[in-house]
Amino acid sequence: MLYLVGLGLGDATDITVKGLQAVKRCSRVYLEAYTSILTVGKEALEEFYGKQLILADRDLVEQGADEILKDADVTDVAFLVVGDPFGATTHSDLVLRAVNSGIPYKVVHNASIMNAVGCCGLQVSSCLRWRKKIYEPPRFMTVSQACLLLNSFHPGVTEDTVCIGLARLGSDEQKICVGTLRQLVSCDLGGPLHSLVVTGQLHPLEVDMLRINAEPTALDHLSMIDSSTYSS
Repeated sequence: MLYLVGLGLGDATDITVKGLQAVKRCSRVYLEAYTSILTVGKEALEEFYGKQLILADRDLVEQGADEILKDADVTDVAFLVVGDPFGATTHSDLVLRAVNSGIPYKVVHNASIMNAVGCCGLQVSSCLRWRKKIYEPPRFMTVSQACLLLNSFHPGVTEDTVCIGLARLGSDEQKICVGTLRQLVSCDLGGPLHSLVVTGQLHPLEVDMLRINAEPTALDHLSMIDSSTYSS
């Protein structure tokens, strides 16, 4: 099993309980050492985790991923990332390599600048909020309901637009479903909480990642704008 573990933003103690449990049962633990830093050094992390850490620079992650994934099909290997594990595209590439090699993986999320920036006083959630002018009882919206609404009020979104439905992220019951808006209208992701992502222009690496959780024919309508950009 390959574990991608977020370390949070501060020091050694910011790792989650779930992340620390994963680290302690791994035979090798790599510390990604080039996209960000914590306020403490490698030695402080090793003391708190009770594990020796292997520094993973950009060359190792991008050119020597096979070394990181070696034997991960029969033993547990951890890849530690400051903030949240998916703060850099090279981490997505590592997941793709694991999937293509038949190696299972699990992500342990943590705080990142994307949510911590709210400490400056700006309301981060305000850019994600949309309200109808009709009162309705409070309830959690499903991906299916969101797709129906989106199709009705947003002229720039068509039934063939590629969207991503996410449910209960970070839990053991996490679900991700990639499909066209038409497909996700009938997608049942179970109980709350749900999120919906509407894609625009996509990098080829993003398309490869989306295929992992894509419905049949979901990405058939993607068109290439240039050699490095897809659009739905």
